[in-house]
Amino acid sequence: MIAKTSAVVAISLLLTFSACNKSRDGAHAREVAERVKTELLHAWNNYKRYAWGHDALKPLSKGAHDWYGQSLLMTPVDALDTLILMKLDAEADKARALITTELSFDHDIYVKNFEITIRLLGGLLSGYQLTGDKRLLTLAEDLGNRLLPAFNSPTGLPYVYVNLRTGQVRDPVSNPAETGTLLLEFGAMSKLTGNPVFYDKAKRALVETYRRRSPLGLVGSSINVETGAWTDNDSHISGGIDSYYEYLWKCWLLFGDKECLEMWNTSIPAVHKYLADESTGALWYGHADMLTGQRSDTTYGALDAFFPALLALAGDVPRARRLQASSFKMWNLHEIEPEVLDYQTMQVKAATYHLRPEIVESTYYLHYYTKEREYRQMGEKIFNDFVKHCRVESGYAALKNMVTKEKQDEMESFALAETFKYFYLLFAPAGTLDFDKVVFNTEAHPLRRTW
Repeated sequence: MIAKTSAVVAISLLLTFSACNKSRDGAHAREVAERVKTELLHAWNNYKRYAWGHDALKPLSKGAHDWYGQSLLMTPVDALDTLILMKLDAEADKARALITTELSFDHDIYVKNFEITIRLLGGLLSGYQLTGDKRLLTLAEDLGNRLLPAFNSPTGLPYVYVNLRTGQVRDPVSNPAETGTLLLEFGAMSKLTGNPVFYDKAKRALVETYRRRSPLGLVGSSINVETGAWTDNDSHISGGIDSYYEYLWKCWLLFGDKECLEMWNTSIPAVHKYLADESTGALWYGHADMLTGQRSDTTYGALDAFFPALLALAGDVPRARRLQASSFKMWNLHEIEPEVLDYQTMQVKAATYHLRPEIVESTYYLHYYTKEREYRQMGEKIFNDFVKHCRVESGYAALKNMVTKEKQDEMESFALAETFKYFYLLFAPAGTLDFDKVVFNTEAHPLRRTW
C-alpha cells in the first residue's frame, strides 16, 4: 500500500515537473519569437525609411539598390508573407498596397528567370493564397507569361535570362538548380489560373534535366540548354544544383506528381552513395565527378545546409540529424557560417556570409519532426549570433568576411523572406502555420494545394 502510494506520488511529481518544464519552454519560445519579430521590424522599417519602392536596402550607406536599374519591388514581394505570418497586418497592408499599385513588369530589361521565379512569382502566389487578393494573382500571371519565352530552347531547358518586354533570351549555359527549380511556382500558376502551359513548360525542364543525369545517377554543375551537353561534370548538393533535388520531392508533395517521386527515388541513392562523406566521425556532403563518382572536393557550406531540412521532409530524420550537427559545427567555428568550408581541414575557403537562411530552415524542420528542445536551443544560439554580428543601425548587413566580421553593404530580400521567417516559425505559437498543409518553395514562400 505504501509502495503504491509512493509510486503514485512519484508519477504525479514527474508529470507536474514535466508540465512546468513545458510551460517554461513554451513561454521562453514565445519570448524568442517576439524578439525575432522585433528584429524583422528593424530590417523592414529601415527598408521603408531608406529604400521604399526599390528592390533592396543598402544598410551601411542607407541607400537603395535595384537589380536591373528599375525596381521590381523585390523586398516587398519577398517579405509580404513573412509580415502576414507574423500578424504584422498594418505592415503587410502597406506592402500589399505598394505592390498592387506600383509593381509593373512591362520593362525592357533582361531578368534572371530562376531568381525572378522563386522570389517574385513565388511571393505573389503565396501572397494571393494568404490574402485572397486577386490583384496579386493577376500580377503573377502577367509575370509568368513574360517568363515563358525562357523555355524556348531546342531542349526545353530554360535560358538564364529573358527580356520581360520583348521575350528575347540570352545566356545558354545554365545549371540544374536554374533549370529544375521552377515547377512549384509555374505549376501552382497553372493550377490557380487553369492554364496548363506553365506546368507543362516547367515540368519538361525538370524532366530534361533529370534525363541528362550520368549513368551513376548524378548531375553536373553546368549545362548548355541549346545542346543539352554538360559543360562542368562537378556534382554536389551546393549552389547551382541544391534546389533541383529539393523540387523533385516537393513537386510530389504539392501536386502528387508520381513522375517527380520516381525521379527522386532514382536520384537520391546516388547522392548518398557518391556525395556523402564521413570525416572525423561526422557526416558531410562533398563533391564528386558525375561520370566516375570520384571525390573531387571536400567542401560544404552555407547553401549545403538546406539538405537536412530536405532529408527530414522526405522521412530520413536520422541522416538529417547527423548532417545538421555538422552544419552547426560549421556555424560555431566563428559564430557565423562561411559560404564554403573544407570539412577535412575545417578551414574557411570562402568567408562571405549573405544572411543566408538554410541552416535556420533545417533547424526548424528538425524541431518540427522531432519536437526536441535541442533544436530550439540550437536555433536560439544561431539567432543570437546573427543579431550580434549582422545587426547594424539601419537594418541587417551581410558580412564580407565572417571570420573578421567585416560588414558588406547588402541586405538581400531573402533575409526577410526566409531567414527571419524560419527563425520566427521555429519559436512561434502553435497554429501560426499548418506545416503539413503547405509546401515551401525554395524562397520559403508557403504554397497550399487549394485546387
